[in-house]
Amino acid sequence: MEIGPPFPAGQPAPLPTAAPARSSPWPVVAAVVAGCWTVGFVVVSQLGGWLADQIVLASGLHRVVWLWPATVLFTVLLVGAPALSLALLPRSPAVRATGRAWLAAALVLGALGLLRALPPVHHEAYLAALAATAALAALVLRALARRAAAPHRPSAPTATLLGVAGGLALLLPWVWLGALGGLLETVLAGLAAAALGVLAGALLDDAFWSRFAVGEPPRPARLVLVGGLVAGVALLVLAAGVGQSGAQLPLLLTLPPAGFALAALHAAARRPAAATPAAPPDTAPADPSGTAPADPPGTAPAAPPGTAPADPPGTAGSEPGGRAGVRAATRWLVGLAVFGPLACTDPEEITLVLANTRDVPFWVAAAAGAGLAVAAVLAVAYGVLLARPRSRRPSRRVAGVTAAALLVAVGAVAVGAGQPGLHGERLFVVLREQADLDGVPATAGRAGRDARAGEVYRRLVDTAERTQADLRRDLRRLRLDHTPYYLVNAVEVDGGPAVRAWLSRRPEVARVLVSQRVRPLPAPAGRSRGTAPAPAGPEWNVRMIGADRVWSQLGVDGSGIVVGSSDSGVDGGHPALAAGFRGGDDSWYDPWDGTRSPTDQGGHGTHTVGSAVGRGGIGVAPGAQWVGCVNLDRNLGNPGYYLGCLQFMLAPFPPGGNPFTDGRPARAPEILTNSWGCPPIEGCDPRALRPATAALEAAGILVVAAAGNTGPYCGSIDDPPAPYADVLTVGAVDQRRRVTDFSSRGPVAGAAKPDLVAPGDEVLSAMPGGGYAALSGTSMATPQVAGVVALMWSANPALVGDLPRTRQILRDTATPADATYASRTETCGGDANITGAGLVDAYAAVRAARG
Repeated sequence: MEIGPPFPAGQPAPLPTAAPARSSPWPVVAAVVAGCWTVGFVVVSQLGGWLADQIVLASGLHRVVWLWPATVLFTVLLVGAPALSLALLPRSPAVRATGRAWLAAALVLGALGLLRALPPVHHEAYLAALAATAALAALVLRALARRAAAPHRPSAPTATLLGVAGGLALLLPWVWLGALGGLLETVLAGLAAAALGVLAGALLDDAFWSRFAVGEPPRPARLVLVGGLVAGVALLVLAAGVGQSGAQLPLLLTLPPAGFALAALHAAARRPAAATPAAPPDTAPADPSGTAPADPPGTAPAAPPGTAPADPPGTAGSEPGGRAGVRAATRWLVGLAVFGPLACTDPEEITLVLANTRDVPFWVAAAAGAGLAVAAVLAVAYGVLLARPRSRRPSRRVAGVTAAALLVAVGAVAVGAGQPGLHGERLFVVLREQADLDGVPATAGRAGRDARAGEVYRRLVDTAERTQADLRRDLRRLRLDHTPYYLVNAVEVDGGPAVRAWLSRRPEVARVLVSQRVRPLPAPAGRSRGTAPAPAGPEWNVRMIGADRVWSQLGVDGSGIVVGSSDSGVDGGHPALAAGFRGGDDSWYDPWDGTRSPTDQGGHGTHTVGSAVGRGGIGVAPGAQWVGCVNLDRNLGNPGYYLGCLQFMLAPFPPGGNPFTDGRPARAPEILTNSWGCPPIEGCDPRALRPATAALEAAGILVVAAAGNTGPYCGSIDDPPAPYADVLTVGAVDQRRRVTDFSSRGPVAGAAKPDLVAPGDEVLSAMPGGGYAALSGTSMATPQVAGVVALMWSANPALVGDLPRTRQILRDTATPADATYASRTETCGGDANITGAGLVDAYAAVRAARG
């Protein structure tokens, strides 16, 4: 039997040729090694970069702008070099196509990864830049394909519909478990996803798939397994460049399996709609080597090796002829798969800070796991149903019904089981003019303090009403929802970059910050509870500062003093706290959820209030009362809610009341304990809360704040309100009176910080549900100092509101504490910037307060 087709009559028979030599396996081995290296290095570098971001965030250090540009450029070099070798050196068209695809993906990763230099808080700007960069990269790849005369086939409608169905299936977990951001953010995420889909279609074009399509119809095993695997690696590299730090991690799981589904769609699109007639007896079977035989007389010449075969006469690449492409299917499938993580997650919430409960990181991991399962099922199903040699191509109607059903399912889940609506950030607009509080009488005692608070409240409200009038009128006209504040003359407004630009140009506006909002969860994060038993007597920290001796020897327990807590909330029913709640209709405020009675999901606020005024041996001033406000939701806050709680503390108001008209400054607590800080990631700049603490100082209300847990680095007291001179800033020591490693340190410009230290390591206090737990942090140390001041003012009510004298007594009576250092050379300018005046001494301070 002849090996080739018959030669034309009258022409001499060709001379016999030697059998082609068997191709070397080494290019394939090199491609396998390069693929494994690419996958491993990309995954490790992306995960490592995100972890580095988290370490910087947890350490309180400034964001490392060059981290991601350096990471992606390093990745381009180490991934692109082997890919370039595969693209140039081997003779195998498939191996060279593999190298070209991986090299192009690596270069795209380099371009997209550079965009992570943009601050995460400006997510809209990042998404716009991502869309523009992806579209430009797609145009470049298309231009290069045209120059190479790469084949292009019209997309098969059936394959396109199945691509849409696959993309919707991959989107389903995200609309169920995630939540959309603001309107502009969502629109830009859609544009970016569309551009990335087009980019994927240009990367995995018809010329790419033709290198793995051997025979007519193509061998499904080679096309789906080999081509799908190569495409999956390319999609992995592409996914590494999509999204801000953290948002790309789910795509590393869900996008690569789509390569197998796309390969199956390509195999189905190339299959004829009906069985082709058997070859005549005088023609040769397909060459098992994968090379095309010589063309019979009168037929179109065979396509060159490594390119797609020409379309049969009369088909023009249409689907009935079996030679259609899948570029549109690639665009839809990849675009929809990418849209989920881009639109339904906030990269700033994919953080280890929220990883201790079932918060955003948990649900992102759940959505990624579900997406991986969907992608695997999709790859197997498409491979089995579409790419088998004897399988029939599904009809266009079946594909359309499948896509429509999934579209309805996505909509139903988004509206029903998901978190419907838009949940974008807001803008915190600080006005130029702040209230003039000069000349407020610095009277002491309860009556004097109440008079001061009333005067400060009047001046603050008058200034805000006068200077905000034009702005608020324009915001109402534009139907922009807004919340005015007076403690800082500011307004919080709905809006994105366009609104921010408009506000920034207004003459009365000083600056515009982003006020972060956490997106809703599909299920509550869960209530933190304690498992430790109630203490049998005063805890070690209470004994260390001598508070138990104040009760027993001096007969002072804090009675007559009210401590205000702004935190995650308070469990008002806890046995150690229930009797201490002041009560009335103006002792509790929850701007997050609108609860009407004290409650706490996170546990942080319950623990801190317990250390200040809790009974049963956990609190320093068990006779004092407390009021509470929720300024943290799932351990995160924003400038507006921080300010709202401080505003409530100056002039409490009843539920549903107007802070501007219904405030009651005579009901303000005397002391505020604040175990929180507002870092830039939440929207604060260093001056954001400065007018608020100045106003509280003028009103005679003592603000006690945690130094922060970003030690042992020097200069780590930097998140408001801790650095402010009019705030009593507290660091933490352990049971050996040594400053803990996590306690933040000075120096701070314009102030000596911290002011004092207190026990903050493994401190036992109350937790929601009636339990107890030992926690560590400057958050635990801060309420103990607030409790000491409550004891001092209870012992001598004439000191109430006399903040300079109170601070002086605390400093003068403090006992030495041992400083610790990050290294021998990092002394932070002296021990005073680590220990402050020393360890607070309740017994000595109360005795000094009595005079």
